[in-house]
Amino acid sequence: MGAEDHGGTPSAGDDDAMQELQRMLRELLAGGGTAGANFDPATFAQAAGLPGDPAALQGLFASLQHAMQHPSEGIDWSIARRSAIDIAGNGTPAADSAPALRAFPVASLWLDEVTEVGQAPDAPRAISRIDWVQQTVDTWISLAEPVAESISRSLTEALEGQMPEQLAGAMGGFGPMLRSVGGALFATQLGQIVGKLSHEVAAGGDVGIPLFQGPGREGGVLIPSGVAAFAEGLDQDAEAVTLYLAVRELAHSRLFRHTKWLRLHLITAITDYARGMRIDTAHIEELARDLDPSDADRMQQLVSSGALIPPKTAEQEAAHARLETMLALIEGWVDVVTADAVTRLPGAEAIAEMVRRRRAVGGPAEHAFGTLVGLELRPRRLREAAAVWRLVAERGGASRRDALWAHPDLLPTTEELDHPARLLERLGLAGAEPVATEPDEFDLELAKLLEGSIPAADPDAPEGATSGGYASGEPTPPPV
Repeated sequence: MGAEDHGGTPSAGDDDAMQELQRMLRELLAGGGTAGANFDPATFAQAAGLPGDPAALQGLFASLQHAMQHPSEGIDWSIARRSAIDIAGNGTPAADSAPALRAFPVASLWLDEVTEVGQAPDAPRAISRIDWVQQTVDTWISLAEPVAESISRSLTEALEGQMPEQLAGAMGGFGPMLRSVGGALFATQLGQIVGKLSHEVAAGGDVGIPLFQGPGREGGVLIPSGVAAFAEGLDQDAEAVTLYLAVRELAHSRLFRHTKWLRLHLITAITDYARGMRIDTAHIEELARDLDPSDADRMQQLVSSGALIPPKTAEQEAAHARLETMLALIEGWVDVVTADAVTRLPGAEAIAEMVRRRRAVGGPAEHAFGTLVGLELRPRRLREAAAVWRLVAERGGASRRDALWAHPDLLPTTEELDHPARLLERLGLAGAEPVATEPDEFDLELAKLLEGSIPAADPDAPEGATSGGYASGEPTPPPV
């Protein structure tokens, strides 16, 4: 007799098999019995990129046991929230928020001078790492959920295909438990990633996409402890670094608040990409055959390298290219506007170079997106995008440049980044002369002072008064 009796219902043997599978998994998670005797929780955690300290391991396995004993179709994302908050709360204490709050008004005034993209109605904020986690984790979950579902589905299908015929009937009851445990593992890993990111970010825009949403949250944020960490090793005044990062952050938040379609456009593109991903179960089986479970370093490398994520399809390659172009346009615009706004800031170029270096080696979100969705979100075309934004501003002015954000169809295309002359032709700026910009009054007066131009005395004026005119390069005559 096969796995089912003639009535089509599971046989007693199938029930026994399912109970045996459940017993083995319970022993594995509890660390008891024959299975548990050869199971090292720390090795398992290291291989999965999960916490290795005893307290975190205890919480992890408690979550897995709960998922096994109370299986559900959905993923319990509260595991991710708790884990991320726990990690965010560890480490250095929160830094003083006063410098950030002082920097925001100055940054806003400087941006008003260089862009017509107005400030968001929400006030900018200085928040802690825990606040950052609590206010962004829902966005991370929305990005990770399609991948978690795909992995869970693929692994269940792979197990069903590998099960002996006499145990096939047991999968009907074992499947939900497997999906629930797999979901708990994925949620735990997401919490680890988000928690670690909270120690790396200095501003809300560091990730490249708008993570904050909701009333009062879209005005831009700085994380003072992250700003302090960014400033370490820079031979620059800490207040200057804070002001520079405040300008960048407000430029980023202004763009997304002004361009109302942009956030949904990016988030939808990423989730669609993730939803289209399929786990290569045959590749997993091939890797598993050659893998030594006792080799924790090799398992860690396998998990973190993204080797389990299959090559992109042609559709995903195209979607990836579009996302990279969009990110380059966003970051390029922010770079150009920030550079124009901080011309008065001492050491601005050195701070900008630090931003570029950090981005070149991979920003805070690189590992997160690579692990969660197999997507390397790096604005590869950043240099070309920044050059195009500056070119449009030179030929058509800042207002013409900023007006291109009104609709996605107006933005420069990948082809136009390669050939900027085609963009100028489309905009009717091919033969336009560079727009003359009026020099800043403060800069003019400072230049005159540095050149030695000082007010000339008015002989008819009272003693000590001047005419308000300037005698270039001549010393002021003594009063008569």
